[in-house]
Amino acid sequence: MKDIAAIEMPPRGEANACVIWLHGLGADGNDFVSLVEALELPHSHGIRFLFPHAPLREVTINAGMRMRAWYDIIDIGSDMSEDEEGIRDAQAIIELLIEGQIKAGVPSERIMLAGFSQGGCMALHTGLRYRQSLAGILALSCYLPLRRSVADEMQYCQQSTPVQLMHGLYDPVVDYELGQMAYRQLCDLGMQVSWLEYAMDHTVCVQQLTDIRRFIINYLTDL
Repeated sequence: MKDIAAIEMPPRGEANACVIWLHGLGADGNDFVSLVEALELPHSHGIRFLFPHAPLREVTINAGMRMRAWYDIIDIGSDMSEDEEGIRDAQAIIELLIEGQIKAGVPSERIMLAGFSQGGCMALHTGLRYRQSLAGILALSCYLPLRRSVADEMQYCQQSTPVQLMHGLYDPVVDYELGQMAYRQLCDLGMQVSWLEYAMDHTVCVQQLTDIRRFIINYLTDL
């Protein structure tokens, strides 16, 4: 597998934690770089932020246009057809990113997966299946991919991993009910999962930044 291109935002001092933030369909790693400053984390936080770029591929739902995407999207809905091969390939990419951070001295339990839209889908998919404990999973405006295989493939060590789902009440891209389905399924699996919703569409709002900041501080700093 080729080297994975990513934008790295290091802390001021030595890194002792990492947030791997996955962008949505058609965007790239630059999409959430400004988030780091907007979160106004303590100067001593020690968190490395990593914003990888998804591969370029043709996307069926967008008339076959070539763009950055973690996997192909054929359609979207409760009975959608899914690109399982593409999802599994993206999982392998993200696992390599996690392992790269571990080799760099950050233990897995200090690594958080986060993402928006398709990136949030991959944070959920990969995080639940990763074989070492993670610090948390932060999934915005997304659904649970390959949901019929989760019960069989979820790793026991992730049952205690905190999962925060966030969704807009008026999301026209990833329907609110798809987010709720993910939440209910994770509850049924005994996950440590919480749900937050906002009066917005398929975006990130100011109120949400406060909640993202709280989640990161709760699980990746000593404050």
